[in-house]
Amino acid sequence: MAASTSPTSQTHPASLPPSVFTLPQTAQLEALYTIIRDKTTSRGDFLFYSDRIIRLLVEESLNHLPVVPKTVETPTGVTYEGVGFEGKICGVSILRAGEAMEAGLREVCRSVRIGKILIQRDEETALPKLFYSKLPEDIASRYVLLLDPMLATGGSAMKAVEILKEQGVPEERIIFINLIAAPEGLRRFCGKFPSLRVITGWIDKGLNEKSYIIPGLGDFGERRYCE
Repeated sequence: MAASTSPTSQTHPASLPPSVFTLPQTAQLEALYTIIRDKTTSRGDFLFYSDRIIRLLVEESLNHLPVVPKTVETPTGVTYEGVGFEGKICGVSILRAGEAMEAGLREVCRSVRIGKILIQRDEETALPKLFYSKLPEDIASRYVLLLDPMLATGGSAMKAVEILKEQGVPEERIIFINLIAAPEGLRRFCGKFPSLRVITGWIDKGLNEKSYIIPGLGDFGERRYCE
């Protein structure tokens, strides 16, 4: 029996903004997403397999950072003409679910600095509002990996980018990383910030009447932190 090579719920990337990049759509990746989508998956397995995807996303995001020529000498005494990353990076997690992606970033980038942003809906205006932020003092000179596992309407992510830009971070130096995105949120987000790149693991079918991602995986933070 031939293995299926065509993911069933992935929106075709050609229908999305050019600044959106997805992980290679392999059978292994779809298997990982099948596990974390399953409502019967234990918390332990959800943690393990979502962490695997997060590491893949971080690795892919590093491919989008600029490099400069770098020459080193190998232990054999031979000169090697390679490359090195240009500039410094930091992570910024959108609390609380984005905090779950910090460990994956640290496993790939040693001693990386990480900031935090807490955004919640204002009860009076129903709009995203900043409640807390702690960012590296030199963030304006760094490339920023913005972390949030789910992109639904894009409201919180857009507010986070506005905060980063207010701190002097150029839009083109921000890379937004998430596990699952809705096409509606991607178009809205990328329409407002066309120079920013988005690295997502999977693009789902869309949003339902409650603005939940479908098929989605439920509340990422609740499945991650609650027994």
